[in-house]
Formats: sequence, C-alpha cells, structure tokens
Amino acid sequence: MSTYQDNISEIAQLRAEAGAPWDEINPESAARMRLQNQFKTGLDIAKYTAAIMRKDMAEYDADSSQYTQSLGCWHGFIGQQKLIAIKKHFGDTNKRYLYLSGWMIAALRSEFGPLPDQSMHEKTSVAALIEELYTFLRQADARELGGLFRELDAARKAGDEVKEKDIQNQIDTHQTHVVPIIADIDAGFGNAEATYLLAKKMIEAGACAIQLENQVSDEKQCGHQDGKVTVPHEDFLAKIRAVRYAFLELGVDDGVIVARTDSLGAGLTKQIAVTNEPGDLGDQYNSFLDCEEVALDDMNNGDVVINREGKLLRPKRLPSNLFQFRKGTGEDRCVLDCITSLQNGADLLWIETEKPHVGQIGGMVNRIREVVPNAKLVYNNSPSFNWTLNFRQQVFDAWSEEGKDVSAYDREKLMSVDYDASDLAVEADNRIRTFQADGAREAGIFHHLITLPTYHTAALSTDNLAKEYFGEQGMLGYVAGVQRKEIRQGIACVKHQNMAGSDMGDDHKEYFAGDAALKAAGEDNTMNQFG
Repeated sequence: MSTYQDNISEIAQLRAEAGAPWDEINPESAARMRLQNQFKTGLDIAKYTAAIMRKDMAEYDADSSQYTQSLGCWHGFIGQQKLIAIKKHFGDTNKRYLYLSGWMIAALRSEFGPLPDQSMHEKTSVAALIEELYTFLRQADARELGGLFRELDAARKAGDEVKEKDIQNQIDTHQTHVVPIIADIDAGFGNAEATYLLAKKMIEAGACAIQLENQVSDEKQCGHQDGKVTVPHEDFLAKIRAVRYAFLELGVDDGVIVARTDSLGAGLTKQIAVTNEPGDLGDQYNSFLDCEEVALDDMNNGDVVINREGKLLRPKRLPSNLFQFRKGTGEDRCVLDCITSLQNGADLLWIETEKPHVGQIGGMVNRIREVVPNAKLVYNNSPSFNWTLNFRQQVFDAWSEEGKDVSAYDREKLMSVDYDASDLAVEADNRIRTFQADGAREAGIFHHLITLPTYHTAALSTDNLAKEYFGEQGMLGYVAGVQRKEIRQGIACVKHQNMAGSDMGDDHKEYFAGDAALKAAGEDNTMNQFG
C-alpha cells in the first residue's frame, strides 16, 4: 500500500473512531494536507538534513567528484525559487544546499538598515531567516503536491486509470524542496554562553550545520576585509563545544560544525594566550606574535612581556591595544587553527583566502591532511574576488613559467574587454568553469558556495528593468525583458497568484466548506491567460 493510501486509511480510521462529529471530514483531503506538511517542526528538518549532510560527506570521502554546492539566499522567496529551479532543471536536489550568509543578513535584513559584515545586526535575525527559508521551502512542497492532487482528481474524472496510477506514484515518490542550510553564526555574538543560546535558536529553526569563525566577536570583520582580530584557540574551542552541546541537547546528534579560521588574512589578536608549558596550544599561538627581545632595564611602564626559553620578549602592541602577529605567519597559523579545530569537535573547515587559487588552497589542505587525513573544506567562491582578472593573471603567470609568448598581454590590464576573445581569456574562463571540480579533487573542497550571489542578481536585474521601463522601451522593457522570458523559460512565478498560494487556499476552502466554497481560480482569474 502506498504512502498516500496509508495516510488515507489512517485518517479514515480516526474518523470512524470519532464518530458523527467527524462525518464531514474527508480522509483523503486530510491525508493530502498531511503529506503537504512533511516536516512539523524545525527540529524535524534539522535531523533530516543533518543525515543528508553526513551521507554526502561520506560519499565525498570515497569519491571527491561527489562534492556539494549552494548559493547564499537572503530571503525565503529567493531560496524557494532557487530550489524550484534546481528541481526543474536537474530533476532532484541531490548535493545542493542553501547557504545563509551573515553578510547578507547584515546588509539586507537588519532592522537598523543596511550594515557592514561586522556582527552589528540583531542576532535573532539569523534564526528568523532560517525559519523563513524553511517556511518557503515547505510551501514549495505544498504547492507542487497540490498540483499533483489536482491532476489526480482530473485523471479520475476522466477515467484514466493509467494516468491516475502514474500520478499517485509521483505523489508517493515526491522529493521535498527542503535541503540542508549551512548557517553563519559569525563569531558567536558574544561569549560561549551567547553562542550556545543562539545556536539553539538556529537549530530549532532547522539548521543542521552551523559555521563559526575564530574572530573576536566585538571586532568581527568580513573575511575579505582588513582589520581582522583572532582569538586564542581555547576561546574558539569553547564556542565549538557550545555549539555541539546545543546540537546534543536538542537531539540533533549528527549536527555539523564548520570551523572557519580567518588567520590567513588576520594580523592581529586581542589576547595573549594562556600557556602552562612550552609547546602547548597557548605557547604555539603566542609564538607567532611579533616580538622584540628586551632586558629589564629596557622595559617601559605598562609593558607586557613573555618569558620564552629564558628570554624576555615584548609583543608589538598597537595604540588600539591589540597585539600584532609576525608578517608571513598567516598560513602556518591557519593550518594550526584548522588542525586544532578538527581535533576538538569541528566537522568541516572554512578557509578565507585572498584569491581563488586551487594550488594555494590545496597546499594548506595537504598540510592539514598530514595530521587529519579526512579534512574537508567548505569554500567561499566569493563575489569579493575579481574572478575574471584573477584567472587571467593565473593563466598569464602559468604561460610565462612554461615559456610561452605573453608579449601580447598587459598583466595589469587583463580585465579589459579587448582581451575577451583572446586565447588567454578562453583558457581562463575554462579554468573558472572547472574550478569547483578541480578544487574538490585537488584541494579537499567538499562544499562550494557563493556567499552573496543573489544580492548581486537582484541588483543587476533591477538595474536592467529600471533602464528599460523608465527609458524608451517603456512597458516593453518589462514584457520583453521579464514576462516573456518567464513564460518561455517555464518560470513558475509567472503565475504569481499560484506561487503565493492562491490555489492551495482554494483547495482548503473546498475541504472546509464543500460546494459553498468561494474560490479565486474561476473563469475571471486572469492567471488563466498563462495556461
């Protein structure tokens, strides 16, 4: 017996037990509503998606071509349309996730208005967006299943048993739009207790994977900006443990923690680490500080000094009261941070690099894998990189090393449109196209994401529409540039009333009121113009 029929039978039994007061309850209608609401709580979602991520991680360990991907989405509707598009174009959602970007929450969802990526937005907005995204994804399920239910009714009315059986099979094998979200908790918005409290809210909203970074909470900066300040390992590990406790408390035992280290680009620390003996974690952290040897007589009032191997070392202290690391130590610190995080409860790593270079990323991952062989990365294919210029320069440098003639190219001006049709540009574009597969194979990248692509697509599409609609094209700017493309590309949103839930509302009205239902989808509904 099918899932669909099982639900009908179960509810029919409940109706029989309830007796006359339930006589007007249609078991099939109730079964449809039940199937349209597969996930009852955010915790149901977190448990379901955590299992997906663990399965995907194991499959990647066995075969690096099985990497995963996501796009950052700043609104539930954007996430919903992304998953609808994926199902339309590829047939399923396998290994395709959502990313929740702290950057975009700050820039687009804060009640303070647009903010930089510095953890100044309300921390509750993070969990709120997770809940919003899953609300829209669940609605996509309900809408898609509602369409199948209406097709089933039509097949029955027509007496087409073959089609009826086929549609019922589609209902029973329906794949949900609900997929894992990797959610950015920034630096935890405070101490470990604050991190734990927010992590709980995020997990209760549906998050199965939480990304946490090792910057100082009150000095947090975007990973691609200057001025980043890291914390000693023990501070970061306390927050990793806090997130794990939150997962365990809520019963999401296989929840995923992504440890992001910003040490590659961070040159500052607020604290000198506690150390008890030479070579311990604190001592290793402090060993990267920019210090000068001093004698007792050379010390100034208020100086902070470190005793190492019988020498007094004075760390370079800035007017901001921050301490500076030695230049050139970023990669070593980053590798140590990654190894330490994995050895203390993190599941995946995130390294912010200054450029998208597979060799650079792979070099660090190989060092990490010498200690933790199954180390895997979540990597930000960041819009903060100028991908065109970076890859054209990479090709230029590679060709130069190979002895190829590059005299026709100016390395500093390779972004120019004049080079777009050149052999160098073609090769660069090909390397961009294969970056994900190359990074997964050669640099341990399990998950590729773009943090804020929909920020840029919204801006670009709005610019194009404004230019045409308010210009000479007038209404044709919308019709030709938007609506006609929606129709011909099969964009479901062209029927915007349906997308907003009007047809589902009609279904419910019929369930609740029968023939007395006043439904919106009548002959005079102009959505009928779209077929």
